[in-house]
Amino acid sequence: MDKKWLFGLTAVVGVTLTACGSNKTEAPKEKKDKDTFTYAINGDPTSLNPINVSDRWGLTTTNMIYSPLVRIEGDGTQKMELAKEVTPADDGKSVTVKLKDNITWSDGEKLTADDVVFTYEQKVKKENGNADSLWIGDKPVEVEKVDETTVKFNLPSVSAAALNNIATETYIIPEHVFKDEKDFSANELKAKAVGTGPYKLKEYKRGEYLQFEANDTYYGGKPNIDKVTLRIIANADTTKVALQKGEVDASYILPNNIEDIKKADITTYEYSENRVGYMGVNNNSEKLKDQKVRQAVFYALNKDELNKAGYLSDKYYENVYSILPPNNPFSTDKVEKYDTDVEKSKSLLKEAGADKLKLNIAFSSDDPVQTVQATLMQQQLQKAGITLELAGGDGTAIFAEMQKPETTKYDLFMGGYIMGNDPDLYSSLFKSAGSSNYFHYQSEATDKLFNDGAVELDEAKRKDIYADLQKQISEDAVFYPIVDSKKVLAANKHVENVDKAGLIPIYTFEDLSKLSIK
Repeated sequence: MDKKWLFGLTAVVGVTLTACGSNKTEAPKEKKDKDTFTYAINGDPTSLNPINVSDRWGLTTTNMIYSPLVRIEGDGTQKMELAKEVTPADDGKSVTVKLKDNITWSDGEKLTADDVVFTYEQKVKKENGNADSLWIGDKPVEVEKVDETTVKFNLPSVSAAALNNIATETYIIPEHVFKDEKDFSANELKAKAVGTGPYKLKEYKRGEYLQFEANDTYYGGKPNIDKVTLRIIANADTTKVALQKGEVDASYILPNNIEDIKKADITTYEYSENRVGYMGVNNNSEKLKDQKVRQAVFYALNKDELNKAGYLSDKYYENVYSILPPNNPFSTDKVEKYDTDVEKSKSLLKEAGADKLKLNIAFSSDDPVQTVQATLMQQQLQKAGITLELAGGDGTAIFAEMQKPETTKYDLFMGGYIMGNDPDLYSSLFKSAGSSNYFHYQSEATDKLFNDGAVELDEAKRKDIYADLQKQISEDAVFYPIVDSKKVLAANKHVENVDKAGLIPIYTFEDLSKLSIK
């Protein structure tokens, strides 16, 4: 191993994600297999079901096999994929989508409006696990076939959020392949995947790799590279060595590995994902029922120290104070920021009668940044007299636990999300009945603000509502936003056209078919 993670045990400033050991590097070997692109990922996809997928590697895989009607670009603009045009009604109660002509599935069958209707009819079912954006209040959005290439979404009431989001980020599946599927809530569907995306899944070996081959009927043009392998490597140091040896062509890396990687003649690409990394509060925990106790925990933390420890330089991060990332057009920093104040933390604990507070925090032990930040939190909270036990574990298992309605196993937990530009998309996390409300946060005031914002068509009034919403959640102290960190993609020198493939949040490459190898 070329490097080790160092964890300071006593001094706060000693807890920093850094490197030690040899700086020896190897130049990448000449790539012999030029028809295969190998991309290292750090874990298995949680779901390969396009109806309910929401994890990074599941979405990355889905985006290679399937396509949405419309994609939202990083700047908030829309890019038509399967859709030729999207027309919201003037009264705000329907959206009509016209499909592009002559798109076929990877098995040669033609894409039709029936496939779109079939997909949305599965996704709108709450029991399938990803229906939040297709419900307005207590009523579902309905979809109907107008003709062979046109569908119409009918909204139960006016909804700016639905108008903005309904055609985006839902991956369309073929009815003729999945019509007999029994359970669309499962993480994997029984039928073999057939899509309209640039690649077809050839083989998946859990814990090792996913192999793909080009879809020659892809509507975006024949992919430049015939085969793609997503190789699963959990350890960041192992990934770095695999890059240096040319065993993989590209991967995400951490900022502390950049200088070593560049010595191996590897190019790095840095970009924002508009991701919010956070520490969440489990509102089921009896120890954290009192708002003053939660605020005391927040006042004891030092966000800038946490991010410097995790990302080394502010070149790679921005502090976050709201549920929305700083670049979101609805984001505001006019919220309670909980600037570090240890004495205030102690005072709040005393008022709440919790001066011997003992908590635990769950974090992914495979994630070096979470590991170092959790360790630093332990030291920061100790200054206020709060004992924090570290409960590192498997990230997927931690969130499966937090999904349980009555869970009290963890008091605090670390995570991150990328939700998109429309603030209503965040309702799945913070509304009382949200499908991803891992915080078990219940607030009538917050629910009302989400409902008001979703139906407000005036943009300025909508911004005011969501500003109040961000203030409310911050004041309730149920969520401690930490960082909008930049992703760093490292690619060997023989990988070309990274810019044409498009670096985007979550999926890494918007269209992997545009990548090439020289």
